[in-house]
Amino acid sequence: MMPRPLIAVVTIVCILFSVQAAAATMVSVASGKVNMRKGPGTRSQVAWQLGKGFPLLVLSRKGNWFKVRDFENDVGWVFAPLTNRRPHLIVKEKIVNIRSGPGEKYKIIGKARYGTVFRTVKRGKGWVKVKHEDGLTGWVSRKLMWGW
Repeated sequence: MMPRPLIAVVTIVCILFSVQAAAATMVSVASGKVNMRKGPGTRSQVAWQLGKGFPLLVLSRKGNWFKVRDFENDVGWVFAPLTNRRPHLIVKEKIVNIRSGPGEKYKIIGKARYGTVFRTVKRGKGWVKVKHEDGLTGWVSRKLMWGW
């Protein structure tokens, strides 16, 4: 029989490993348009079409299909080979300011609306440097974005 302190240590280690295993896996749409379906398979009804870079949280996997959740908490299935691990973010507020640096003191160089997708360039303390497909690059408050 194990001594009590050892049982406590083993229990804590098991909890830490299970939390780490449950850590969120994010993917993004690799290119073009991808169908998010109501079930895993091409015969399942299309719920939404997602554009390049659209970030998704992977909930589970069935064969070559990911069960995913988007920034609006919609759940569906995407064909896993049509995704990648390039980090992207999506605007989750009505409109956000894109700034020249990581803070409110920096000049506003652009604005983005709800649902706009950006590639993640760099992460800072509470801010992210993002790049839009049209070339606009700047900083946005992290709390206004969803993804990774």
